[in-house]
Amino acid sequence: MKAIIFAAGLGTRLKDITDDKPKALVEVNGVPLLEIAIRKLKYYGFKDIIVNIHHHSEQIETFINDLRYDDLRVTVSDESFKLLGTGGGIKKAAGFFSGEEAFLAYNVDVITDLDIGKLYRQHYISGALATLAVRKRDTSRYLLVDDQNILCGWCNVKTGERIISRDKPEELTSVAFSGIQIISTQLPDLITEDGYCNIIDVYLRLASDHDILTIEHDSGFWFDVGKPEQVKEVSIFLEKNKDALPPELFGS
Repeated sequence: MKAIIFAAGLGTRLKDITDDKPKALVEVNGVPLLEIAIRKLKYYGFKDIIVNIHHHSEQIETFINDLRYDDLRVTVSDESFKLLGTGGGIKKAAGFFSGEEAFLAYNVDVITDLDIGKLYRQHYISGALATLAVRKRDTSRYLLVDDQNILCGWCNVKTGERIISRDKPEELTSVAFSGIQIISTQLPDLITEDGYCNIIDVYLRLASDHDILTIEHDSGFWFDVGKPEQVKEVSIFLEKNKDALPPELFGS
């Protein structure tokens, strides 16, 4: 199975921490975020992983070249010339996913005990164009889904902006994207946007004609390690619960 890890972000919310290193190599309890993500994907059977890189890209390339995992291939999609966003990153790496029916896309700054294998199976059963892990949590931007958990729109509760892509008579439910998704390999050909683009914007454009499924995972834990205080928060949580952590997080 194949996967892409999004590691090209500038990490601006991490302030001074990412002045001299990429966000992907910020450590949580001594382990870089990128390694935590790779270990989790390896545990669930992903043996072919591509990592998109931009900010301090040479450091990530060195880190990947030094990895020593049996039966695992990790390569890079170099965006050092231009940051492409999650949608543009998938489009650039499209050839990597050939031969697969679907692939995983995983944000490097996410730490969770979500069962990726279960998410993958749910995607295959559904026949959706993409299956997004979501959670009921406080944020400013929400996906809007119908009673079948199909994406119908998006809203920003701070600005009041609202996009409805798919007309539905029933009330829509607000859920927050978790930065983890299973994507059918037909999707890259549907990304007509050039240059930088966000994958959520692509989904909102396609949602009128394609099913974008969302799957809630409100049990267990999920962290977005995007700010200094969040690095501290997740470090304390993981240390406190280290004896109960799933084996894919900090196992060798």
